[in-house]
Amino acid sequence: MKRREFITLVGGVAAWPLAARAQQPAMPVIGVLSGASPASFTLFEGAFRKGLAEAGFVHGKNFIFEYRWAEGQFERLASLAVDLIGQGPTMIVTHTFPAALAAKGATSTIPVVFVVGEDPIKADLVTSLNRPSANITGVTNFMNVLGAKRLELASKIAPKAEALALLVNDTNPNAETDTADVRAAADALGRRLIVLTASNDAETDVAFLTAVQQKVGALFVNVDPFFVNRRERFAAQAATHRLPTIYPLRNFVVAGGLMSYGASFAEAWRQGGAYAGKILKGAKPSDLPVVQPTKIELVINLKTARALGLTVPASLLALADEVIE
Repeated sequence: MKRREFITLVGGVAAWPLAARAQQPAMPVIGVLSGASPASFTLFEGAFRKGLAEAGFVHGKNFIFEYRWAEGQFERLASLAVDLIGQGPTMIVTHTFPAALAAKGATSTIPVVFVVGEDPIKADLVTSLNRPSANITGVTNFMNVLGAKRLELASKIAPKAEALALLVNDTNPNAETDTADVRAAADALGRRLIVLTASNDAETDVAFLTAVQQKVGALFVNVDPFFVNRRERFAAQAATHRLPTIYPLRNFVVAGGLMSYGASFAEAWRQGGAYAGKILKGAKPSDLPVVQPTKIELVINLKTARALGLTVPASLLALADEVIE
């Protein structure tokens, strides 16, 4: 064989794998649009991937992720959504309520799966839980709707307190409606509600000091990714000020917080992953009813209660799904 023919043959053989790869269909892309940070999403990403794996999808094997993070700067979400859509994702999964709103506003054709704590009808994400909008569905924990119940639990921890406090992130779109709901609950209980706002560390320091100065019986922390990332800091501040504090997620209590009441966000994200898998297999979002929680958990940290000098009522302990000793 002549040298030139040999080189041509070898070159052709080497090119075969490249040609074969070029002819393979593009791998599906799940775009993740988050109003928070990677650290905040890490708490739930494992559960999300588990749901996808149950549907037969593994990152890097038969789909890939494309992430966009707003890092708590919710005003950036609209432009991040447009940028993400420009990458041609197969679908978009949203982390945080503001991200869900941004995704809905940015596309009416690309499938969107949300995992939120809000009432998706009241929040204008869908028009029906059973028959959601054309391209959007997901999972709700009704986490924010449970604010009134958390306030009731807070009043049991501090039965003689005239005032209770609510901490919200005033840059989060959920702040106004959640505050109104909790204020109505406080009025029904005959308790004065002091609303505190914070969107950075300095403001959270001021909020805790203000709660102490106002002599509130207990502080109720609202759902917000910034707060989730500060759960150890919140537990430490509550301990320093000996302030009973109620949280929306179990993660806070594991980090040393006193008590939480709400559905499991880890389970919600597993269900969100399962929905994402169904859509990757061809299901239409409009045919997938919004998933609602089937169990609400009360978690109490007795070690923290003792450190605060609190006696948790036996009736409350009897209701607890988990007691951390």
